[in-house]
Amino acid sequence: MIIKTNKDEFQDFLSDAANFKGNAEAVYFPETEIELVEIIKECNSKNLHVTIAGNGTGLTGARVPQGGVVISTHKLNKILEINKDKQYALVEAGVILKDFQDAVEEMNLFYPPDPTERNCFLGATIATNSSGARTFKYGPTRNFVLGLKVVLPDGDTLTIERDQFIAKNYKLEILTDSERKIELDIPCYSMPKTKHAAGYFAHENMDAIDLFIGSEGTLGIIYSAKLKLLLLPDNIISCVLFFNDEIDAFAFIEKARDLSFKSRLEKHVNEIDARGLEFFNGKALEFLWPDYPNIPHQAKGAVWFEQEITDDNAQLLFDKWTQLIMICKGSLDTAWFAFNKIDYEKFKDFRHSISWRVNEYCASKGVMKVGTDTAVPHDKFREFYAFCVKAVDDENLNYVSYGHVGDSHIHLNMLPENNERYISARAVYKTICHKAVELGGTISAEHGVGKLKRDYLLDMYGEEYIKQMAGLKLQLDPNKILGIGNIFDEKYLNK
Repeated sequence: MIIKTNKDEFQDFLSDAANFKGNAEAVYFPETEIELVEIIKECNSKNLHVTIAGNGTGLTGARVPQGGVVISTHKLNKILEINKDKQYALVEAGVILKDFQDAVEEMNLFYPPDPTERNCFLGATIATNSSGARTFKYGPTRNFVLGLKVVLPDGDTLTIERDQFIAKNYKLEILTDSERKIELDIPCYSMPKTKHAAGYFAHENMDAIDLFIGSEGTLGIIYSAKLKLLLLPDNIISCVLFFNDEIDAFAFIEKARDLSFKSRLEKHVNEIDARGLEFFNGKALEFLWPDYPNIPHQAKGAVWFEQEITDDNAQLLFDKWTQLIMICKGSLDTAWFAFNKIDYEKFKDFRHSISWRVNEYCASKGVMKVGTDTAVPHDKFREFYAFCVKAVDDENLNYVSYGHVGDSHIHLNMLPENNERYISARAVYKTICHKAVELGGTISAEHGVGKLKRDYLLDMYGEEYIKQMAGLKLQLDPNKILGIGNIFDEKYLNK
């Protein structure tokens, strides 16, 4: 095991992709489960704060320590098994998502979760319940977690399979590997009926495994996971489509979404059924012009859509999409279609490059990223989007807007030029979060809460439910060592 105590050697662990910064006394790099358990037991005995770090791609400060020590999962990076017949894999937490997806695809298998940054660690994607473009069809990471091995804050371990421990109403009992029974009180708030990743997953009669998925390193450390795999699709229609009016882009997404839902409900395989519906506003396209000069300069919006196809229905589905494009006034002349894997990968880079460029901009200005991760019910999206645009325009803030509009989930990234404008952007951000909650949505649809968004989670749920979350954590972590400051302020742990 490597231990680094010289801060010059672990600066990378003191910040994340949002440019949030922290401090720590040391960074540990365990290479085995035994070493990981030993570290946690020692820290627990000393009441020493522990922050778990993945690969630094997060945007909420969750992996950034505020004192104490860091445990990096970099060395826990083995793919333990890929079972083609039973369609599952066993992996350690530090396996890189891209490497894992490439490995399973070589076996004609498919792992759908696809956050923007594919250099993230699988353990981190589980800890944050990551999603991405394909969430529109497949849902978030949670849907593909069959089992977990978790190191609890006292060093005991929990090996858990889905459907193994089920709550009775809001009471949950779990049995650790040492056969110790732990009784937990599940928070009793109602989660938004939208894409959602803010706070502990909690509902009546829930599966215990879902409590650890999305818990952001506060309830236990994910050592390994059993993940569900699917058969690799035969082929894909992938298209970037440009519109001269933003309203037409929204109309296209809404029609494609409705048709996709209908196809799934009625189990049609030869009808429109998008696996991703992504939006870019005109400002986002302008922001990308230096890297993509073939973007039409008159475009005020764009949509990237994908659908899985077979040799038998490829032409039929291409024709159906083409017809929908014409109905919604999209431009077939300027549209980009991918006809091979190379072009398909270029489209993914196009989608992800907007996020990378925003991160680079913020780093160049020395400010933290200010980007919404809000989602609202489908019937409220246009109202919400208009509110967001007016809010940034009223403050004369430069911005770009893009995201998973098929899920009524938008990333509106403000681009402040300095710290003074950053303060203005944060004020607008708070207003936008409040509006999302008012409309029945969430403050965070995929990135989690971390340290940067916990005040907005307080606004969303109120102090009583935050106290319930803190009470649940204390039942697993009475010495208050793990992931302190993530999801809610440390003061709620002081009874």
